[in-house]
Amino acid sequence: MFRGVNSINMDAKGRIAMPSKYRDRLVDACAGRLVATIHLQVKCLLIYPLPIWEEIEQEIQELPTLKPEVGRLQRLLLGYASDIDLDGNGRLLLPSALRTHAGLDKKVVLVGQGKKLELWSESAWDAERESGLGQAADQPLPEELFTISL
Repeated sequence: MFRGVNSINMDAKGRIAMPSKYRDRLVDACAGRLVATIHLQVKCLLIYPLPIWEEIEQEIQELPTLKPEVGRLQRLLLGYASDIDLDGNGRLLLPSALRTHAGLDKKVVLVGQGKKLELWSESAWDAERESGLGQAADQPLPEELFTISL
């Protein structure tokens, strides 16, 4: 559903304009209702259409809560999960806690990841991209990728 890297601006209130290529799909798939939460491994946000998030949320809730690492994952992913809706102008208002976590300021990058989007600060995305390209050149591909025809 989501492909591509999109550089966009965030306004002073924490709103971003969803790229037009995604808007119709989001309205059709989830009536513009989305959920944003933090990424646990890197400083970015994850944005899901509500129906997809509800499936993930159910799986997270079914994990064994007596394991401390599972409890941490649940507290962070579910605790930071925030409902966000496309407004009439195709914008999303991002909660302050999420913006702070990801270090978002005026320049942000929205990265399509199939069923979800990642939202990065421009500087963090530039660093991640360069790191990933450097690692790809220096390290062999994971075995799982050999089953995919690229």
